[in-house]
Amino acid sequence: MLSDPRPIGIFDSGVGGITIWKEITSLLPSENTVYLADSANAPYGVKPQDEIKEISQNNAQKLVGLGAKIIVVACNTATTNAIDHLRQNFQVPIIGIEPATKPAAISSKTGVIGILATKGTLASELFLNTSQKYKGSTTIIERIGSGLVPIIESGDLEAARPLLVEYLQPMIEQGADNIVLGCSHYPFLIPIIKEIVPAEVNIIDSGYAVARHTKNTLESLEIASNAEQGQHQFLTNANETILNAFLKKVQAESYSIKAF
Repeated sequence: MLSDPRPIGIFDSGVGGITIWKEITSLLPSENTVYLADSANAPYGVKPQDEIKEISQNNAQKLVGLGAKIIVVACNTATTNAIDHLRQNFQVPIIGIEPATKPAAISSKTGVIGILATKGTLASELFLNTSQKYKGSTTIIERIGSGLVPIIESGDLEAARPLLVEYLQPMIEQGADNIVLGCSHYPFLIPIIKEIVPAEVNIIDSGYAVARHTKNTLESLEIASNAEQGQHQFLTNANETILNAFLKKVQAESYSIKAF
């Protein structure tokens, strides 16, 4: 099999997509990656759709310019608001991420699930179409995670605890047994969330599903790499120290960071 060393391009509104990057590189250790942390424009979730499309196009263009063979939109808001626009404007394969509503609804034993996401994701047509399919058989409690992304971007995760209690408690009181994290930033809060919700409540994110889709796409297009070990480049338009701290959290190796 031929090896394609071109990198997987990944972008997000900051450090959140590192949770997706970690799943991708764990499943595909031979792949090179280039990750664009657009923290200067975070959070995307409060922006109008046209602005999200413009920002997403600029990010994708940067990644294509850096030789990306495939682009992963590691941001729920950018996916639900701009994925069709990106696919119409770029020839490389583009993979998105959206809240895991389907698996949460199907696996729920109480028939009640909670979804914590940004305003931009919950208001998007893509999310509305997906959730509508399950609202007949499942009670879906949606909550905007206002303020969570800036807190995570600051690196002070513990500061999110009061907001998480406010957002998650009503879901628990109404019987939710599955809680979907509909923003790639939110998995960094899982240790705190586990201290707030009962042990039997499942916390669901989309990271592994995105990694698996990426792997299948690379293999089907015959553009996978068979290198011994991938190399990883991170670009940020904000604080390199905070980005590095989050990479340490996920035990990243063989990476470099620079500003863009």
